[in-house]
Amino acid sequence: MDPERTETRSGSHPDPRVDDGRDEDAAWNLRERRETPTERLDRNWADLLQELRVSQTGVQLLTGLLLTVPFQSRFGDILPHQRVVYLVTTALSVVATGLLIAPVMLHRMLFRLHGRRPLVAASQRFAIAGLATLGLAVLGVVELIFDVVLGWVAGVIAAVAALVLLGVLWGLVPALVRRRLHEG
Repeated sequence: MDPERTETRSGSHPDPRVDDGRDEDAAWNLRERRETPTERLDRNWADLLQELRVSQTGVQLLTGLLLTVPFQSRFGDILPHQRVVYLVTTALSVVATGLLIAPVMLHRMLFRLHGRRPLVAASQRFAIAGLATLGLAVLGVVELIFDVVLGWVAGVIAAVAALVLLGVLWGLVPALVRRRLHEG
């Protein structure tokens, strides 16, 4: 039986033994939005797609640019450690591309099977993993560019600065906002 179809209008989870916060969220959405669990899943999927559109474009551009680098005339001049950084960065960018596009294929495979709940849950995990991997690829690009232009030390400093920036924007700020929501 499909879990989406077994939820009641009150938003209760199909297995009452499961307490993962969905009951409270479902009750809030029903009360405040007049939204059924299925409508909430549809909204969550639409929200996720909007977020993925932004990140997919960026990761595809980054990957495309990285894939052209070896065909540049000066690529042969880079040092062995820079080649390693380049290859690791390109691999991370390709993995991020795969993770951020995976929800599209998953949607195609689950189309008309009433699998919105597993689709949203898996796509959420793909998106987080894809964004984390994209962050690592960006760090590699920053390190490589600064290394080639200013030297190894500048590359490491720039990568650490980018790591701190992304860590604050993508990790610390969301964690603080989430904690404030739970406290308030």
